[in-house]
Amino acid sequence: MKLTVFSDEHFMEQALKEARKAFEAGEVPVGAVVVCRERIIARAHNLTERLNDVTAHAEMQAITAAADFLGGKYLADCTLYVTLEPCIMCAGALQWAQVGKVVYGADDEKRGFSRYASAGVFHPKTRLVKGIRAEEAAGLMTEFFRKKRKGSL
Repeated sequence: MKLTVFSDEHFMEQALKEARKAFEAGEVPVGAVVVCRERIIARAHNLTERLNDVTAHAEMQAITAAADFLGGKYLADCTLYVTLEPCIMCAGALQWAQVGKVVYGADDEKRGFSRYASAGVFHPKTRLVKGIRAEEAAGLMTEFFRKKRKGSL
């Protein structure tokens, strides 16, 4: 029996798939997955336009789905993979959920948590990894906003 070990790049690809779904739906293309024991337990992408809800970020949707799956509000044994640096709202929610690890792709220089706070905004036990598949995630965002400015979305 062969044991498969998945990498951060593998799970970030799954988050990128969610971001592409958001793009196709006219949402800002941010995708997220929550992984527990190398198994994806939640998938999400931005739904702010569809739900007319400014809090319907990919991370918030993923946290809710993962907590529902696990039957509890704490995600200490989980990793959140998200294509864009979480905003301060999402970073706070991840702190409350006590997520074990956060992995993100592209930096968000305008609205990312690091513009307002240090990595200390997360739970003290949360590990933070950034820059995984960053070019792909940033490219998707650039293409989305370019098309939006042209009115082709």
